[in-house]
Amino acid sequence: MRLCITASLLKSKEELKREEEIVEVEYVTIEREYGSGGTEIAAKLSDRCKIACYGAEIMELAAKELHISVAQAQQYEEKITGSFLYSVFAMNQLQTGNAEMLSMEGRLYVAERSAICSLAHYGRAVFVGHCASEALKDKDGVLHVFIRASEEFKNRRAVSSYGIEEKNAEAVCRRFNRKRAKYYAFNTTKKWDDMSNYDMILDSSRIGIDGCVEAIAAVLRE
Repeated sequence: MRLCITASLLKSKEELKREEEIVEVEYVTIEREYGSGGTEIAAKLSDRCKIACYGAEIMELAAKELHISVAQAQQYEEKITGSFLYSVFAMNQLQTGNAEMLSMEGRLYVAERSAICSLAHYGRAVFVGHCASEALKDKDGVLHVFIRASEEFKNRRAVSSYGIEEKNAEAVCRRFNRKRAKYYAFNTTKKWDDMSNYDMILDSSRIGIDGCVEAIAAVLRE
């Protein structure tokens, strides 16, 4: 029997009609600051709870659908301008089913969203990045998590985990976080670092990587 949690920890379509309403969590989406350990947390959560974990696989499937390489897909992500007007246009095109009118950057997101929804059909899973929270926004039983950390913690992990030179760590962290914020805004018209978009906000520099894993696992534990 899977553990259910009260809906006060989750956002429902009707903004939680009753605080005592029970919601069974099937999926976790994780957005994370660069260097906060979000990818490692997702992998450990996958092992801890025996559920699937999807991150890089999402882009691989999207690239395959568009008949481009993963390297090309990454290049298109880099080209995203962050134009609010284009984001509104893109969202309108998606809602009307006119994805073919989008730029390749927009079509990449459509393909990623399709990949996320397809993967969700296979059962319980954790999704890392790629605006998965938006892709699964209409699905029940989804816990949206944001992982953040102190600047010192992120800089230190950038050096130890990603081989970034210490003198460049702070700049690299900021560059990646700007990129993630821009990508999120481009595809959702929402602010990536707006904590109201998430159900659970965890600081890995305060409770540790394993502490974050346990906090999320408490929701998923059977």
